[in-house]
Amino acid sequence: MELNRNGAAVVGVDDHFQRSLEAGKFVIPRCEDCGRPHFYPRILCPHCGSANLRWVEPSGRGTVHSTTVVHRRNDETYNVALVDLDEGPRLMTNVTGIEPAAVRIGMPVVAVVGKAAGAGPLLTFEPGEEQC
Repeated sequence: MELNRNGAAVVGVDDHFQRSLEAGKFVIPRCEDCGRPHFYPRILCPHCGSANLRWVEPSGRGTVHSTTVVHRRNDETYNVALVDLDEGPRLMTNVTGIEPAAVRIGMPVVAVVGKAAGAGPLLTFEPGEEQC
């Protein structure tokens, strides 16, 4: 464990993200200088290079950008999707609560913080309401 000069534990961005999920919160970094959020968590803004970042809770709403169905040897299937958050960042995830082949590009989705079987917290998405 890394300690800062005051002896306090240094929490990295990945650890902060995981701890937030464990607390049931989905957070992403947003740059205080250019105002743009990003994902995956990093220590510098990928848009302007600033280190002036703040963790924010996005709306959790997004749209499926792309999707594919993965077939396992045991006939289990699941999808892997790229989701564009309404705030802008794109992230890789799964869409649950629907058959993997039923996930469609352009489908509205909403974030869900849950637990993976036998593992820690997991961010997935479920189908959202159609937007007018």
